[in-house]
Amino acid sequence: MPKPLRIALIGSKFMGRAHSNAWLKVGKFFDLPRQPIMQVAAAREAADLEAFASRWGWGRWTTDWRAAATADDVDLVDVGTPNHIHRDQALAALEAGKHVACEKPLAGTLDHAREMMQAARPAAGKTFVWFNYRRVPAVAFAHQLVREGRLGRIYHVRAQYLQSWGGPETPLLWRFRKGQAGTGAHGDLNAHIVDMARFVTGDEITEVTGAIAETFVKERPLPDDPKRTGRSTVDDAVLFLARFKGGAVASFEATRLATGYRNRNRLEVHGERGAISFDFSRMNELAVYDATGEGRTAGWTTVDVTREADGHPYAGHWWPESHGLGYEHGFVNQAADTVRAISRRRPVVPLPDFADAYETQRVLEAALISAKERAPVKLSRVR
Repeated sequence: MPKPLRIALIGSKFMGRAHSNAWLKVGKFFDLPRQPIMQVAAAREAADLEAFASRWGWGRWTTDWRAAATADDVDLVDVGTPNHIHRDQALAALEAGKHVACEKPLAGTLDHAREMMQAARPAAGKTFVWFNYRRVPAVAFAHQLVREGRLGRIYHVRAQYLQSWGGPETPLLWRFRKGQAGTGAHGDLNAHIVDMARFVTGDEITEVTGAIAETFVKERPLPDDPKRTGRSTVDDAVLFLARFKGGAVASFEATRLATGYRNRNRLEVHGERGAISFDFSRMNELAVYDATGEGRTAGWTTVDVTREADGHPYAGHWWPESHGLGYEHGFVNQAADTVRAISRRRPVVPLPDFADAYETQRVLEAALISAKERAPVKLSRVR
């Protein structure tokens, strides 16, 4: 019998729930080389943590994250905490010889991300980053189409991640504090679409040619005393233009103040032979344009990516065709590929490790420098 993969989770809020669901379900839908065991959950608040661990199936719980990250009966440490403590938790786990799966962005600052990337190089454990949209079947399929040459030379990438929850009434949560989050909408949302663009095109950004970063809501109610306010120290919106090594140009837009859009995540890639368009609000579809056919009948085709018989990524592990997947399934798909990679099996599509996620962090940093200096910034400058 193959030995199980024993997991420690650090963090019990939004991402803690998403990751817990993934580890709870992955062995039921995927035939894996190692069976995940939900060994221990760690978080700060004992009263909430006990209920969390019981609800989501963790064998035990602790308020000492370091004890969980270095425990002898743990193989993989899953970091789902605020950005500013990713470094300390990941480094402790790597030093203890564990595999590490870390939430995105890799860290709150480029310096922390660099330390994590450098520590991962000689480490015995493998590293992974939860860029979960790579595991949405439509995005994985888009990656495959580009890799097969179906779009030809890439001309233009257009990406948006639009949310509207960050209005003046939203409390001063950790996501609005630079010391904890590093950035605002930029690291939270642009991180996803920069990674998706790099993943789908297979190309790297070499220059940010211009950027705007804006904080619209300067003061926010304090979570524990709404009559008082505190200063928001991160961006509410960041927009930037970029160039890829292969010659494509790109636009990226992330905001928490896109009134009318609660979670609009979009990516378009346009090439000489065709184009693809993904919209997370219709996550079980990929729009594909074939420019090689007869002009009179050319047009966008909406592809239902839930068909196992047509070889759509991950489709065979879930439901009959056209029984759509949801947000949580991307995490389950990533958990499956993580177990495969640890077991020296090939994932369905490439997984981001710390070195890969560091490249996205460099792009995010270049955009902030560009916005501050109001000038182009080459990625060769950001190391």
